[in-house]
Amino acid sequence: MSTVVLVRPGCTDFDEQKRIQGSLELPLNERGQCQLAKVIDAIRDQPVEAVITSPCDPCRSTAEAVAHALDITLKEKKQLCNLDQGLWQGLCVVEIRKKFPRVFKQWEESPETVCPPEGETVEIAFERIAEALRKPLKKYDSFVVVASEPLASLVSCTLRGAVP
Repeated sequence: MSTVVLVRPGCTDFDEQKRIQGSLELPLNERGQCQLAKVIDAIRDQPVEAVITSPCDPCRSTAEAVAHALDITLKEKKQLCNLDQGLWQGLCVVEIRKKFPRVFKQWEESPETVCPPEGETVEIAFERIAEALRKPLKKYDSFVVVASEPLASLVSCTLRGAVP
């Protein structure tokens, strides 16, 4: 069985503004760059063989830095793009709570039951994740997956077999 080190990319301006990033591409901010350096130091001595990530920022830039620092292979998987939050992308969490109070409450309590307008369901994301991890789980004894939230939590559930 493979060992998977799950890494979340560093902070973006949207994180600090409590905005929904979803599948939007955003660069790491200064704080995110500092966090990235700490992550690299923390996993530097892990015997990992590859880094798997989405082709989208901030995951891609995080994964590139990790792969470069550890001198290991970087593989991009389109299936690891973050959950598409549709029309909620770019909105502050407070705005969503005010505009859609019932749906927001349901999203907090059972996110797998909510699909943001023009977004993607958790079920579809689980299918993408399983496809993205199938080959790396067979090929590598140990590898890093770089994924943003909420996809990182879904990757963790997939790896633990806790998929609905």
